[in-house]
Amino acid sequence: MTTEDTSSTPTLAAHDNPAAPDTPAAPDTPALHDNPVVRGIHLVERFFHPNYTGLVVATVFFCWSLTPSLLPRDWFFQGLVSGINATIGYGIGCALAWAWRQWVQPRITLPDRITDVWAKRPSWTSIAVKSAIVLGCLIVSIALSIQSAHWQHQITDLMGMEPISDSGYPRTVPVGAVVVGLLIWISRGIVRLVRFVARGLNKWVRIPASFARPLGVVIVIVAAVLLFNGVLAKAFFTVANSAFSARNSHTSAHAIQPTLPERSGSPESLAKWDTLGSEGRWFVSNAPTALAIGQVTGKPAREPIRVYAGLESADGFEAQTDLAVAELDRTKAFERKVLVVISTTGTGWVDSTSAESVELMYGGDSALVATQYSYLPSALSFLSDRDKSMTMGRLLFDKVYERWSALPENARPKLLVYGESLGSQGSEGAFSGLADIRNRADGVLWVGPPNSNRLWSEFVRRRDPGTEEITPIYADGLSVRFAASADQLARPSKNWTDPRIVYLQHASDPVVWWSPDLLFSEPDWLTEKRGPDVSPAMSWYPIVTFWQVAADLPRAQTVSNGHGHNYGNVVPDAWAAVAQPPDYTPELAARIKSFLIESAATEHQLK
Repeated sequence: MTTEDTSSTPTLAAHDNPAAPDTPAAPDTPALHDNPVVRGIHLVERFFHPNYTGLVVATVFFCWSLTPSLLPRDWFFQGLVSGINATIGYGIGCALAWAWRQWVQPRITLPDRITDVWAKRPSWTSIAVKSAIVLGCLIVSIALSIQSAHWQHQITDLMGMEPISDSGYPRTVPVGAVVVGLLIWISRGIVRLVRFVARGLNKWVRIPASFARPLGVVIVIVAAVLLFNGVLAKAFFTVANSAFSARNSHTSAHAIQPTLPERSGSPESLAKWDTLGSEGRWFVSNAPTALAIGQVTGKPAREPIRVYAGLESADGFEAQTDLAVAELDRTKAFERKVLVVISTTGTGWVDSTSAESVELMYGGDSALVATQYSYLPSALSFLSDRDKSMTMGRLLFDKVYERWSALPENARPKLLVYGESLGSQGSEGAFSGLADIRNRADGVLWVGPPNSNRLWSEFVRRRDPGTEEITPIYADGLSVRFAASADQLARPSKNWTDPRIVYLQHASDPVVWWSPDLLFSEPDWLTEKRGPDVSPAMSWYPIVTFWQVAADLPRAQTVSNGHGHNYGNVVPDAWAAVAQPPDYTPELAARIKSFLIESAATEHQLK
């Protein structure tokens, strides 16, 4: 597909060129072409070769992309997102113009009178129409960029955030234009490459020209895919692994090797301190002490157990999980009241609020176990290590469960399961379905699950009729519940059987709602009433909404608590519902939440 202008109106190629053969020059042609404005327009056309159908469709896509998405964004980031979408629209417009010329226009026969009128039209009409198209696209784009600032204000108000400046938003248009220009320049280079390959096939392999061009397209596409999936992807992830493995070796100044035997990485631990990775070292060194827990609960507390096995703690996932279970045995974790099996995110991160919630609720009579499966952050792990996360999640739970189930029933700790984001996907990998969860776990908390989670997708798809996708009700909420806030945990009734399974998901969390299906299919969550922190003006547009929500992913945790991918304010309530700690009162809940808020603020400053 070429992006150069060979549109259905034969104006520039013939009528606008005074030297074109068989085209009678209109009386105003010499004067018109002496006009400096007209000469400028022709120079611009010869330089950019615009396709005016493509330009119109690009403007439509640009304006669609300015409508609100799940999260607020500043003018520069919006310009990048809109430029990408506009380029896609330009390509679609070029394809439509090509299809019109190839298949539709040759089959249209106009009366001779109309053909004569068209041939004798004044030269200025072509320039006027093209100028009007460009000017109209520009005016519409600027107007929508100004309206977009209002929509961004609406989103920040819903999330209780500082408003984004209005003055910068018209700058999205030039930023988007630069992105479009760059991407079209790259695409035209690819078109020239296709033509070069086609000429070579025609000249050296003697393939007819009618077959050489499509074959050239196929060859270039296959070569690009093989290059990306093979050499480039491998090189990229090799470099990324190398870069993030170096980060994995970093130890925060506030992550100090524990001396308590209840922690991995301590002198008595089987998992050595320098093998735990950056996130693992933080996890084991920053647990609340028995003294701190007692000050919150007002009762004597035990030292909580935290077990961790990093990628370098053992050779391979099997050995890592064996080491983790050995650490549980060493620390006498199976003698505690509650044992939580945690699936981490890409780098091995564990949310401190979730970990501390259980430890505080059970007065430190708890054990937490986690393992690392990747050096890469979740966004990259999602692309390359999803299978690893599920393999590790299944291995860790299965081996803990095997050791746990060998104990007498009255001597077993409560066995809970936890995973956040990509960790929830890995954690789901341990179970074949709801019956398997109910047979092998005493409670599950999965936070901000990716849309590709297998069990989550099944529960949402089979939700009770009349319930919304953003907070569905599954099987009357007897086992599985979905919530974005504490009050929704009680839906639809207090009749909640054990084990309790909770999914936390915000209506504004792109991690939950991003899916390839957004390209060509409108999701239920955009046909229903919008969530409380989602702009009522957000709508679904083919292709564009997919890229809008995709662009929200790296910014999912940049918004205020209780929105996007930030769940800290509701995690304690969810854990209280799932773990059902004894003697848990509203007063104790308030003291625990106060401690967690202060702890999270301190961690944000130190880490």
